[in-house]
Amino acid sequence: GDNEDVQIGVLFASKAMLQLLVNPLSGTLIDRVGYEAPLLAGLAIMFLSTTTFAFAENYATLFAARSLQGLGSAFADTAGIALIADRYAEEPARSRALGTALACISFGSLAAPPFGGVLYEFAGKRVPFLVLAFVCVLDGLLLLVLAPPGGTGARANMPVGTPIHRLMIDPYIAVVAGALATCNIPLAFLEPTIANWMKDSMGASEWEVGLTWLPAFFPHVLGVYVTVRLAAAYPHLQWFYGALGMAIIGASSCLVPACRNFGQVIIPLCGICFGIALVDTALLPTLAFLVDVRHVSVYGSVYAIADISYCVAYALGPIVAGQIVHTMGFAQLNLGMGLANVLYAPVLLFLKNVCQMKPSHSERNILLEEGPKGLYDTIKMEERKG
Repeated sequence: GDNEDVQIGVLFASKAMLQLLVNPLSGTLIDRVGYEAPLLAGLAIMFLSTTTFAFAENYATLFAARSLQGLGSAFADTAGIALIADRYAEEPARSRALGTALACISFGSLAAPPFGGVLYEFAGKRVPFLVLAFVCVLDGLLLLVLAPPGGTGARANMPVGTPIHRLMIDPYIAVVAGALATCNIPLAFLEPTIANWMKDSMGASEWEVGLTWLPAFFPHVLGVYVTVRLAAAYPHLQWFYGALGMAIIGASSCLVPACRNFGQVIIPLCGICFGIALVDTALLPTLAFLVDVRHVSVYGSVYAIADISYCVAYALGPIVAGQIVHTMGFAQLNLGMGLANVLYAPVLLFLKNVCQMKPSHSERNILLEEGPKGLYDTIKMEERKG
C-alpha cells in the first residue's frame, strides 16, 4: 500500500541523505590526509554495507545497510574523483581520465537493475550482494598495490586546501554545482516513478521495466567520448558543452510522457543520459581547474561539493517524485524537470571566460615562483633548484 511505497522511498533516499550530511566532513578530511586512505576506508564501509544487505531480514537492517552505503560512498566517491584530478593535472588527460571514471559510474548504475534481477531470479537474494562485496575487496587490494595510503600521494608536503565553506561561496563553483544538481534531477526523479508509469500507460512487462535504462549506457559513453574529444580540440567551450547537454536533457525529459511503447521510451531516456554525460564530462574537470586558478590545488572539498550536488537530486527523488506524480501527474513532473534544465542552461554563460583565468598565487606558488631578493636568497634559490 501507500505505507510500503513511503518506506521504500525513504529506504532508497537514506543513502543520499546520509551522503549529503557526511560529504562536507569527508571532503575536509580528504584535504587533510590525502586521497588513498579515505578511498580505502570507503571501500571497507561499502563491503560491510553489501554484506549486511546480503543477510538482512528486516526493514531496520536494510535501512542500516543502505545508510552505511551512503557513508562509504561519501568517502569513496569523493576521494576517487579527487585522486584522478590530482594525478592527471593537465588537459586533455584530466578530462579523458574523469570521462573514463564517469563511464564506469554510468555502467554500474545502468547495468545494476538487470544484473541484480537476473542473479536474484536464478541464484537468490544474497548472491548479488556477495558479488558486490567481493568486488569491494578486490578493488581495495588493487588500491593497496597501485596507490597505497601513505605512499607517494601522502599529503605531508602539500599545501593546506581551501575550506569547503569558502569553495561553496565561490560563484563559479556554485554555478557548476547547480548545473550538476539540475541535470541529474530527471534521472533521480524518473528512476522511482517510470516503472509504474510504464506498467499503467503501456502495459510494460517486468523484463521491459528491468531493461529500461540499460540501452542508455551506450549514448552515455558516446557523450563522454564526444565531450572529451571536443574539450581537447576546443577547451574554451566547456561551458557550451554543459549548456548543450542541459538543453538536450530538457527536451528529452519533455518527450518521455508522449511515448506509447517500450521502444519509444528508450529514445528520450538515451537523450537524458547523453546530455548528462555532456554536462558531467565538461563540468567536473572545470571544478578542478577553478580550484587550480582561484584557490589551492587540493581537490577533496571541491569534489565533495560535486557529490553533494548529486545527492541533493537523489535524496529528493525517491521521496518527492512519487508525491508529485500522485498530485500533479507524470507528464507535469517531466515537463517541470525539462523546463528547469532548459532555463538553467543559459546560466552556464557565466563560465564563458573561466578558461582565461590565471593561476592563483597560493603560498606554495609564491615560494616556488618568487625571485631571489639578495645574496642569501639567491644561494638558497640555487640550492632549491638543484
